[in-house]
Amino acid sequence: MMQSVISPVVEPDNRVLTDLARPTLGRLGLADGDRTFVRAIAAEAERVGVRTFHLDGDQLTTAILKQAKCDAILLDPAVVGSVFWDRLERICAELPSLSVLVCAERSDLASRLRGLRIGAADWITKPAAAIEVFARVEASCRPRRAQRMPPTVLLRAGALEIRPQTLEVRAAGERLDLTRREFELLYFFAGETERVLEREAIYQRVWGYAMAAGDRSVDTYVGRLRLKLEDGSPGWAYIHTHFGIGYRFEPRSL
Repeated sequence: MMQSVISPVVEPDNRVLTDLARPTLGRLGLADGDRTFVRAIAAEAERVGVRTFHLDGDQLTTAILKQAKCDAILLDPAVVGSVFWDRLERICAELPSLSVLVCAERSDLASRLRGLRIGAADWITKPAAAIEVFARVEASCRPRRAQRMPPTVLLRAGALEIRPQTLEVRAAGERLDLTRREFELLYFFAGETERVLEREAIYQRVWGYAMAAGDRSVDTYVGRLRLKLEDGSPGWAYIHTHFGIGYRFEPRSL
């Protein structure tokens, strides 16, 4: 297996990563006539680097959606009116990789079941909080993201050997006792060495959805991970804090 070797000592370039590459959710189409709702969703998406754009009823065709390279769309049945069911069935049948989430002002059980059986990824009844709606969009894309992820690669960073296939981290031959989340955080850091990572971007990639306001999970997990790395590899410093921004992974010999 090809190995990616990370140099233990590098000169920082002070780049700040605010928009990480998102393999399956980069473009979100909004087909909804409620401007307040659309603005709220767009704000949630843009906060984590997802591009949004408006779609009217005439643009909800498979040809246009392919051209727009949508990863997901939020669709209000009122936008297409009486042809909603035909349009939904065609889009789901011809674009199986597209996550279609229906956002309806009113809905009954029969409609929700019909929509999900046709192929909608989710059915949301308004009113709904924008942060929850966007989290549902992300959740609907997560299985597709996992399918498109590149093969796992063994990483070496300082004295660490990071083995993604077995979820192991070893230092000087000794296995470090990391939780799965701690491993995922370290593996992500090691693949983005020398870059300053904002907390929201870290949460987005490791946890898989948008970070709620006031959530301190990133700081908590980074603190735990840092202590375990210091105990298992005492001759190295790995994670560096950028106050007010986030963290940078750069292995340095002490």
